[in-house]
Amino acid sequence: MRVLAVHNRYQQAGGEDVVFAAEVELLRSYGHTVTELIFDNREIPERPAPLDAARLALGTVWSRKGAARVRAMIREHRPEVVHFHNMFPLVSPAAYYAARAERLAVVQTLHNYRLICPGSLLYRDGRVCQDCVGRVVPWPGVLHGCYRGSRAQTAPVAAMVGAHRLGGTWRNLVDRYIVLSQVARDQFVAGGLPEDRIVIKPNFVELDLGERSSPGEYYLYAGRLAAEKGVETLLRAWTEHGRREPLHIVGDGPLAPQVEAAAQASPSIRYLGRLDRAAVLEQMRHARALIFPSVWYEGFPMILVEALASGLPVIASRLGAAAEIIEDGVTGLHFTVGSAADLAAKVDWVSQHTEATAEMGRAARCTYEAKYTGARNHDQLMAIYQAALEESRRSHA
Repeated sequence: MRVLAVHNRYQQAGGEDVVFAAEVELLRSYGHTVTELIFDNREIPERPAPLDAARLALGTVWSRKGAARVRAMIREHRPEVVHFHNMFPLVSPAAYYAARAERLAVVQTLHNYRLICPGSLLYRDGRVCQDCVGRVVPWPGVLHGCYRGSRAQTAPVAAMVGAHRLGGTWRNLVDRYIVLSQVARDQFVAGGLPEDRIVIKPNFVELDLGERSSPGEYYLYAGRLAAEKGVETLLRAWTEHGRREPLHIVGDGPLAPQVEAAAQASPSIRYLGRLDRAAVLEQMRHARALIFPSVWYEGFPMILVEALASGLPVIASRLGAAAEIIEDGVTGLHFTVGSAADLAAKVDWVSQHTEATAEMGRAARCTYEAKYTGARNHDQLMAIYQAALEESRRSHA
C-alpha cells in the first residue's frame, strides 16, 4: 500500500513523535511504500513578531501553506491513503480538503484530546475537566487559558475546533479516526465526532528483555514529573504512609525540585533524573513493579506497554487508559485516583505476595504478546486503511 504519513513535530520531542516514527518503520518493514511529510514546530520563533503571531493564529484554523505542501506531495507520490498524526499548528485541517480534492482516503490518529479540549489533556486545576466536551465552540478553554496558560494562545485553538465543527470538517472530511483506548473513543463520541468512523488501535512496541530472573529490588516510577502525572500522590505514599521499600524515580519536569527534596529526606527514595530509553528499560529489568499514579485521561502511555512487554506488573490509578491496559489482579493492581493511602496499601500487598506478583508479571508478558506487538498492530492498521478506502469510495461515488 502507498501511504503519505503527515506529522507536525513538537518543539520538544515527545511520545507522539516516537509513535509516528515507529509506525512508519513498521509499515515499511511489511513492504508498504511510505512517504513522510514532516512539519516542525521548531521553525516557530519563541517570541514571534505580532504579524507572525497573527499569521500563525490564522494558519491554525486554515493553513494554505500546509494544504499546498500536502497537495504537492500527493501529486508527486500518488498515495492511496493520507494518514495524519499531529496537525497542530502548522498543517491545519485545510490539509484534509487537499487530500479529499485528490479523491484519497483520509485517516487521522488522535494522540490527544485537542479536537474537544483546547488544552488537549481534559485536565485543569488538578482534576479531570470536560467543560468543553460537546460544545460547538470550546469557550471555557479560552476563559481559563488552557493552552499554555494564555487566553490569546488558546483562542486560535478554540476557533479551529469551532470553525471546523460548524463547517462539517470533522464529520465529512475524515474517513477513519484512530483513537488509542475505549476511554478516548467515549470522549470523542461525546464531543461530537462521528461514532461510526472512530476505531480503537493501541500503540505498540517491539521489545523482548527475556525471562525475569528475580522478583525485583525496588518500585519504579518513570515519566514526566508533573502534577497531572500523580507525582505528589506517589511521594505522599512514601513520606506520609511509612513505606520503606526502595523507590526509584526517573524523569524530569516542574516537580523535579519536590522529588529531589523527598529523596534527600527519605533514604528509601532515589531520584535518578532523566534517563534514556535503554537505561529506563534496564531499570525495569530489576524492578518489582512499575507505579503509574496519573490523575488525568492519558492517551496511551507507552511506559505501560513497555512494562507489559518486560513482564513487569503495574500498580496503576483506576482511571482512563491505564485502567484498560492494566487488568486489576491479573497484570497489576488498581488504586483509587489521588489516594496515597490506597497506593501505599497496594505497594504493601505486592511486597507481601511475591509469587502472586510473579504470576502477574507472566500474565503481563502474555497480554503484550496478544495485543501490543508490531504484527498485531500492522493487521489492525491494514484493516483501518481498507475501511477508510471503502468509505472514501462511497463518498466519491
